[in-house]
Amino acid sequence: MCRQVFGFRLAMIAVAAPAALLNAAPGLGARLVGAAVVVTFMMSYVLFRDWARFGPLLLRHPSLLAVDTLFGSLLLVSAGPDTTLAYVSVCTPLVAGLVYGWRGAACFASLQSLILLLVHATLKADRHAPVAEALLLPGLCVIAGAMGSTLRNLMIRFGAATQALTTVQARLAAAEAVSAERARLAREMHDSVAKTLYGVALAADGLAATASTDAPDPDRIRQQAELVSRSARRAAAESRELLTDLRRERPGRAEETAAWRELHARVLDFGARTGLPVHCHWPVPAGLPPLSASTGRHVLAIVVEALENAHRHASATRVDVRAAVHGDLLRVTVHDDGAGLPLGTTLEDLRTSGHFGLLGMVERAAQAGARLRVGRGGHARGTEVRLELPLRARPVTAPTDRPAHPSSPDA
Repeated sequence: MCRQVFGFRLAMIAVAAPAALLNAAPGLGARLVGAAVVVTFMMSYVLFRDWARFGPLLLRHPSLLAVDTLFGSLLLVSAGPDTTLAYVSVCTPLVAGLVYGWRGAACFASLQSLILLLVHATLKADRHAPVAEALLLPGLCVIAGAMGSTLRNLMIRFGAATQALTTVQARLAAAEAVSAERARLAREMHDSVAKTLYGVALAADGLAATASTDAPDPDRIRQQAELVSRSARRAAAESRELLTDLRRERPGRAEETAAWRELHARVLDFGARTGLPVHCHWPVPAGLPPLSASTGRHVLAIVVEALENAHRHASATRVDVRAAVHGDLLRVTVHDDGAGLPLGTTLEDLRTSGHFGLLGMVERAAQAGARLRVGRGGHARGTEVRLELPLRARPVTAPTDRPAHPSSPDA
């Protein structure tokens, strides 16, 4: 705002300078008026051109504005109060109010009003001008100073309110980021380490039961001990993978193209580990679009969670995993021939009862910008988990309380 005031002031000086030079007395008077034109013009030009650099200098040294005011008074005396230099005089208390507050506005408004009164009394001494005419410009100076001070206070308050709002928004963003990271860690722990540790506990229970029999079988004890050892090492490896993922800064191209190979390997490992027949139906990896590292992790976790649910809860005898491109959608489905979800099941019911698998799947789908459907699909029985990922995905809002049963396939 100060810069715009100096721009207006610069234009008024340029318009009134010829009249001031023509009316100046020859000799010393002309030199003084010329010096005043140069000083006031250059000061206004410099502050208008580079306010960010020279404005703080004016803020620290009010004497600079006072010197400029005195030089401007020479122009005012030479050109007369009826020229455009009168507007330059009004600009001075306005700038003082903006830069120095009400004290500066009062000081420079008084100084400029005194100069205007003296000039008016000197140049129009032989006339009987009305009092209102003599007080018009000084009154405008007082009003301009008050306006500058008021605008300064308003802008300071607005800046404080904006800063407070920015602080609140930053805190909310930080809180949302922390909440999102907690939810992500919960999903990662549930989908990896928690399942493996649960398997370690079951294997340890089996080992304890075998060892406590009257005639323990050494071979069976050795097999169960090896199973406990393998499960523990797997839990340690998953923990390292989780820590590596937390410290990963930027995924590379190799990670983007390895998602389908890793998914195929995890499906084969699941079938070998559980003995549940799993059939994969998708084209060679070159026939599927590459996935980013984050999207690939979400797809992998959803498929693995669907396989675990089919093995643990559905009493399934067969699982089919399919992946294909349908139009502008990448569709990944996991179908089992098990018992299916109970009717009326909702995400809130699962959350309350401590079952976070399906909830984590829905959250992961939302993070990937995909839609997750859980139900029978077009099958007579069992459960189908269908993930539909737009090839140009945008994040969508994850549903939180929709039925997850065959009669309502969206979950």
